[in-house]
Amino acid sequence: MTSSSPTRPDLLAQLRESVQAGFPSALADLSRLVRIPSVSWEAFDAERVAESADAVAALVRGLDVFDEVLISRAPIGESGILGQPAVLATRAARNGKPTVMLYAHHDVQPPGNDEDWQSPPFEPTVRGDRLYGRGAADDKAGVLAHVASIRALVETVGQDFDLGLVLFIEGEEEFGSRSFKNFLTQHQKQLAADVIVVADSDNWDVTTPALTVGLRGNVTFRLTVRTLGHASHSGMFGGAVPDAMLATIKLLATLHDDDGSVAVDGLISRETETPDYPESQLREEAALLDGVTPIGTGTILSRTWSKPSITVTGIDAPTVANASNTLSPAITVRISARIAPGQDAADAFAALERHLTAHAPFGAHLEITDVDQGNGYLVDTEGWAVAEAKRSMTDAWDAEAVETGIGGSIPFIADLVELFPAAQILVTGVEDPDSRAHSPNESLHLGVFQRAILTEAVLLARLNERE
Repeated sequence: MTSSSPTRPDLLAQLRESVQAGFPSALADLSRLVRIPSVSWEAFDAERVAESADAVAALVRGLDVFDEVLISRAPIGESGILGQPAVLATRAARNGKPTVMLYAHHDVQPPGNDEDWQSPPFEPTVRGDRLYGRGAADDKAGVLAHVASIRALVETVGQDFDLGLVLFIEGEEEFGSRSFKNFLTQHQKQLAADVIVVADSDNWDVTTPALTVGLRGNVTFRLTVRTLGHASHSGMFGGAVPDAMLATIKLLATLHDDDGSVAVDGLISRETETPDYPESQLREEAALLDGVTPIGTGTILSRTWSKPSITVTGIDAPTVANASNTLSPAITVRISARIAPGQDAADAFAALERHLTAHAPFGAHLEITDVDQGNGYLVDTEGWAVAEAKRSMTDAWDAEAVETGIGGSIPFIADLVELFPAAQILVTGVEDPDSRAHSPNESLHLGVFQRAILTEAVLLARLNERE
């Protein structure tokens, strides 16, 4: 079977039947995982992440196709502190067939405020054609897409297949994959593969699959602005003394032009053609309020796929309820910058640092800490694995796949490229524009989930037969 030829009709029909029959079990398994609040951030209970890893490992062992299944942790940087647990399963290839690594992550974002959810965040709830819950889409559905596709493969071709498999389910992607590179080094031989499938992206819509071929990088950090040695009475000194809030507001305002475009010298844009995406679609999918205008220039998708963006994602300041008539001595904000594919994250951070230092108003003192950096990625679309993936999507969805960029970042892909330069990387996913990953009321479209499982089952079956 070649990458350009359709999947054999009998094989496709058997895989489709198997996925459909097994879908209730996949959904039940996913719901059990969603009930585990596996938030990997430092302020949350690490035992729940460990519980999630145990649950994933049990699902993987239940497939009964891997030579080894283990739960492993790697140190974060050179600190010696261990990262969150990941599940690693391996099966050796036979008779010259390729090895495929299937990646997803079992940790999730914090839920936010319960009152913002229509149903409890860790109580999986089906409403209409969607499953709601934190991690239902990002990325526990990716975990179950891998598990369910292997189930369908085994049911269709039997356990004695020749395809090599590596299953790598990470436990701290939502907290920056801080032990990821050390994990790769620690298990480099076990993780080696010809094709790497990263199931952590989205689709064009609920009826059209997408293969992500461009990813923005990211730079995040904590910025503290100080102007006073201590708080002072605003009535006594206001008008003569700059408080930290004023300095912070003025400094943050320099990061953007009047139209909302990023105004930091040294952050680059990448020119690329994009599919048609009207403003009306943006307004609906992003929930833009009436009268609020989009920001930036160029096509809408170029703004989110291949140009930089800067967002203040958090601020530590006196609350309105606790506000007193004082001048704030220090304000801390969290800045998240997305950078164009092709720009080095270290260069981008240096540009941001130069800009902030040069524009600090009133001589305000700046401190930048807790820096995270991740490079973007551009997929080589000429590889045979891309053709195989797009063929599998077409056969499973009955629709041509769209090649997309993505505004979000998956910075660890750069680490995969560095350690496995010969591997072909495929970025797929189970999300759609209304999944609201990271937001309240995160959800998974059940039809997309089933088609994503079938796509991967078809891909594995095709690679198992690849000449």
